Amino acid sequence: MKKRALGRSGLEVSSLGYGAMGLSHGYGAATDRQEAVRLVRAAFERGVTFFDTAQIYGAENEELVGEALAPFRGQAVIATKFGFDLDAPAGQQVLNSRPENIRKVTEGSLRRLRVDAIDLYYQHRVDPDVPIEDVAGTVKQLITEGKVRHFGLSEAGVATLRRAHAVQSVAAVQSEYSLWWREPEQVVLPACEELGIGFVPFSPLGKGFLTGKITESTEFGSGDMRGTTFPRFSPENIRANQAFVDFIQQVAAKKGATPAQLALAWLIAQKPWIVPIPGTTKLHRLEENLGAAEVELSPDDLREIDAAAERITIHGDRYPAHLQARVGR
Repeated sequence: MKKRALGRSGLEVSSLGYGAMGLSHGYGAATDRQEAVRLVRAAFERGVTFFDTAQIYGAENEELVGEALAPFRGQAVIATKFGFDLDAPAGQQVLNSRPENIRKVTEGSLRRLRVDAIDLYYQHRVDPDVPIEDVAGTVKQLITEGKVRHFGLSEAGVATLRRAHAVQSVAAVQSEYSLWWREPEQVVLPACEELGIGFVPFSPLGKGFLTGKITESTEFGSGDMRGTTFPRFSPENIRANQAFVDFIQQVAAKKGATPAQLALAWLIAQKPWIVPIPGTTKLHRLEENLGAAEVELSPDDLREIDAAAERITIHGDRYPAHLQARVGR
């Protein structure tokens, strides 16, 4: 697995990372703990050095990542995220990036991840009640104290990114980005390039849709947010968006790749400082995803893909209104 630098931060990671969220959060029943640990270790053994988790995914998510990577301490880069009140009532996600809360929750992450310092610490969502300068300043103090190595922002707007970066250098921005969600190209990616900041796309496979395995008859299990939260996964939108999957399948077949590999290879080809973090709960899907690193797309391939994608209308919003209100701030 080739390595990439996340902007000018000095943070070097594998060209594909691993997103651990789905092991215990968001997509139905949690994976068996030891099976999840084995999968994370399998990713490392296959060359992945960049692993992503978050406090809001539940203590078990950080704990299993910490357990899995404990034997490889110093060889793997672990990213986690703060920014919520972890004492809020069950089922509620309450933003809280007050400096005292950041400090409190950081201690828990260090313990659960079994590390002395968090390699990359993102603010999970911008808190409108706390100036971003206070957030960046608190993380700067944690870096000085040796508890954090690099600062990141997730789903932040460009104005917030610039203000934060002026206080403490931002190593990476994490936001959704894929062939069927390209909004970051408008202003976020140009700002990252200007400031020397890496970009980490989450949901690089469109929450599984770009793999071609989801149809209008797919029944999502209990606890799977695709069946209850995301408008793009209503049966009518899945049916309407099938044309997009068909196009990806056609291009992938010409390249001798799977649709998932094509979608990931497209992201890798966009910029040398972009590092997607696909997640999976299955070893064969992990190996398929990592195969994307070997798929080479020429400038002509990329122009063909972009031209075809522009002709297809995507149906359905990415988020419902209450979640969309938390992004791009």
